[in-house]
Amino acid sequence: MKIAVISEVSAGDKNSFIVNALAKTENEIFNVGMETGEGYPVLTYIHTGLMAGILLNLGAVDFVIGGCGTGEGFLISAMQYPNVFCGLITEPLDAFLFGQINGGNCISLALNKGFGWAGDVNLEYVFEKLMSAEFGKGYPESRKASQQASRRTLMGISKATHKSFIEILSTIDKELVETAMKSVRFKQAILGECKDKVLQQYIIKEFIK
Repeated sequence: MKIAVISEVSAGDKNSFIVNALAKTENEIFNVGMETGEGYPVLTYIHTGLMAGILLNLGAVDFVIGGCGTGEGFLISAMQYPNVFCGLITEPLDAFLFGQINGGNCISLALNKGFGWAGDVNLEYVFEKLMSAEFGKGYPESRKASQQASRRTLMGISKATHKSFIEILSTIDKELVETAMKSVRFKQAILGECKDKVLQQYIIKEFIK
């Protein structure tokens, strides 16, 4: 599975904890933000939610791990975009149930609130349980069919209630997109292998100099 890690300014110091915990799983990791130093953008949860939406809709990655101080901001931001199904995860049981019942493609972590002693160990357990079984298998087993039907319904609702991503990018504040595009690793992910070639070419033409 291709996983993007997207950190924002208030919890940027937790980026290495996330990446190190994920290194113990068998996944391809794209650490797309945030970089620190002169010339790199300051990314808020508004930017990282947009970045999650872009990467998932491009098909550049299969899954996004983001977050912020409480996890709430990134969750709300990411869920503004089509085809993003995000859950707030604070402990391993949350991760297990989200993977089994909701089968989403994005999680938001609380990276300041409650992130105390052994917070890095908790992240390892979160990812272990998140990836312990095939997504969407259902829990308990007796609820499997109903849960899978609900996920299909939610995907349909997402398509019906959102504009296309090209329409979104053409109408939102261009400064938001341009700030996100200043992230070198984010641009590298966009320029890499993507499933939606039409969206990829639009983004390259309009936003990547």
